[in-house]
Amino acid sequence: MGPRRWYRTDRRRRPREPSSLLRGVRGSDPRHGRFQMTWSRPPFPFRLGLFVTGAWNKKNLNFLTGVKEKLMKRRDRVTLKQLRALAAIVEYGTISQAADVLGLTGPAVHGQLKTLEETIGAPLIDRHGRSNATATAQGQALLSAHEEIQGALGRALHQILAMDRGQIGSVVIGVVSTAKYYAPRIVKRLRDEMPEVDVVLKVGNRSETLEGLERGAFDLCIMGRPPRSALARAVRLADHPHVLIAAPDHRLAGAGMINAGDLVGETFVMRERGSGTRILANRFLADIGAETELSTIEMASNETIKQSVMSGLGLALISAHTVADELDVGRLSTLPMAGLPLLRQWFLILPEDTRATPAVLRAADFIETHIDELLPQLAS
Repeated sequence: MGPRRWYRTDRRRRPREPSSLLRGVRGSDPRHGRFQMTWSRPPFPFRLGLFVTGAWNKKNLNFLTGVKEKLMKRRDRVTLKQLRALAAIVEYGTISQAADVLGLTGPAVHGQLKTLEETIGAPLIDRHGRSNATATAQGQALLSAHEEIQGALGRALHQILAMDRGQIGSVVIGVVSTAKYYAPRIVKRLRDEMPEVDVVLKVGNRSETLEGLERGAFDLCIMGRPPRSALARAVRLADHPHVLIAAPDHRLAGAGMINAGDLVGETFVMRERGSGTRILANRFLADIGAETELSTIEMASNETIKQSVMSGLGLALISAHTVADELDVGRLSTLPMAGLPLLRQWFLILPEDTRATPAVLRAADFIETHIDELLPQLAS
């Protein structure tokens, strides 16, 4: 057991019944005085805990640290070439046959085996005769690790190949709120085309979408007016018409061509500041000279604007793709006017400052190629 070690216990008031630790220990009789100093050997569980934590003495702590350092050094010195050489020797039975399979010389394979054995600190091969080499227990442990490494490498290479082909990965698409009426159709078609790719859709106004693009939060963006930035590349997708809408029972609905004077006294329902639709509507009103002759109401979404116009609250300039369904069923009417529809463009935006993954490039190519099928069909 080693030398007995003693430690000093705390001071105790007397008279008091001795504790289980002090009972029966020399000098623990409470009759010896009011205050008594006693000495006792620590109980075994306490000594064991000190040893396990390395606090029993410095020697044990240094020993455990040294073992860990040796294991780390051994791990760092083991190479895949050495493991391949060991596996080949065990599989084919001799160093010469293993060398032929690996395309190396016999001394090279022998040197790899010897270096590996020196690193591990144990023999890895049992040689029975000249043509039958088997792995020792230590060698078998390394062979098991080699099989796991080979399996992990195979899976990683398969995953990388799939990434290079655009078969797996993720694509985050940011769209302005005007595009949210057909963007889900794009997501559905992309998921059908690339089932292993995770396609995520984020909707916001123009300012929010541009901010996300600058932060790198989006892989692709769809909007009506591309940013003036060297960090983004814009690809034209399709025409984006904007029309003037009113409720079917509005006084101007069905009245034929109207002019700017017909709009005097009307209320215009508009998007919030920062929206691309709001910017376009302001330009339209300024161009026809009616900007100061109309009252305006601000709404936070295109859906709210549509409902407001249908309820007779006012007129609105809005994307034709946003109201395609309502126009088809007669819940809204378009007001024909010189200069309308305002023809803008849909753009696909790709960030230039980061390398697009194959999945992103594949998604961008699909959107560009099939955009006519993805947009709502407008009445002629």
